[in-house]
Amino acid sequence: MTVLITLNDVEPAVRINAELEGEGIATAVVSPLDDMRGTLKREKPDVIVFSGDLGAPQTLSVVRDQLWAGVSSIGLTDVHDATQLERLRLGGLVELYVKPVDVDDVVSGVKRVLERRRLQQQTGLIGESEALREVLVKVEQMAPVTSTVLVEGESGTGKELVARALHRLSPRKNKPFIAVNLGALPETLLESELFGHEKGAFTGAAERRLGRLELADGGTLFLDEIGDVPMSTQVKLLRVLEDREVMRLGATQPIKVNVRVVAATNRPLREQVDEGSFRADLFYRLNVLSVYLPPLRARKTDIPFLVRQFIREFSAEHGRAFLGISAEAMEQLVDYPWPGNVRELKNLVDSMVVLAPGREIQPDDLPRQIREGGSARLLPVPLLAGRRNGMGVGVGAGGGG
Repeated sequence: MTVLITLNDVEPAVRINAELEGEGIATAVVSPLDDMRGTLKREKPDVIVFSGDLGAPQTLSVVRDQLWAGVSSIGLTDVHDATQLERLRLGGLVELYVKPVDVDDVVSGVKRVLERRRLQQQTGLIGESEALREVLVKVEQMAPVTSTVLVEGESGTGKELVARALHRLSPRKNKPFIAVNLGALPETLLESELFGHEKGAFTGAAERRLGRLELADGGTLFLDEIGDVPMSTQVKLLRVLEDREVMRLGATQPIKVNVRVVAATNRPLREQVDEGSFRADLFYRLNVLSVYLPPLRARKTDIPFLVRQFIREFSAEHGRAFLGISAEAMEQLVDYPWPGNVRELKNLVDSMVVLAPGREIQPDDLPRQIREGGSARLLPVPLLAGRRNGMGVGVGAGGGG
């Protein structure tokens, strides 16, 4: 990874450059008199440290453009006013240091940003909020061990991304990752899917079938919607976790399995324990380590980063150029409560890219629910009749478009 440092304020810039080079981090410097955009194209930095002139139009333009490219920007500033500092953060600077700066603090901040970028690239968990930073730290701490993990969070927050990240960063990364949505399986098939069955174990069992636990041997099994598992299956799952053995339906001998289990639920599992619908002993076995994914409305500062990431993905997928989104439209996206969380936002961005009107997206191009600040979920978007400036971004459910 590369850090580009501007020489607007030479003294701290040179010291930061020397410290980073001493840490073995690749760096490049650029003078205000140099061709900034040419340097960016040549160096392709992961992080830019602006040593001054943060309020200059050219600086703000570069910060904004590099956000779309997925590059993080850090700024050194003479500004002390809290309102102005917040304005700079909203402009896209992920870290700010007020002069005179402590070079060691800045270098530590640069290393943290680089580490977050590495984890975001590996996990797909995008954002700069404190809540997401805590999740990334937990994921990195938990990945190397074999303990079970319980991931809690509302639907659409990215629980499977956390499970995949735990697998990808673990020693099991080259072994299978098997995901099972327990809520989507009828009770009559659930045990066969999880534990497998022998030929003739029940009517229709024409041949032996391996269950998901065996298929995940050596790797990771992700059990989504664990709270939907009936009591009878909970007992058998508890036995698997305790004995590391699985008994296929109709079998007489257990089979040893080496599986790390990551379970997820969209409602607090402890509440189900209190209600008597979930076994306390299984809860404690699953809840050895835990991760809570906050809803998107609790980490609003991540929304611009997610929007830009999804736009890059869908523009490439659909082969569509996207001409941008205005600050006013982005502000409305940030203010919307997103009851469907990241999944809802991703669906909307997909439709924005497909139905973009050939110019920068404005507030009028957004669905009515977002413009009015409502809380109806935005379902996949149908092609609606165009509005006055070409095809707008419509919405297919929850009260109109």
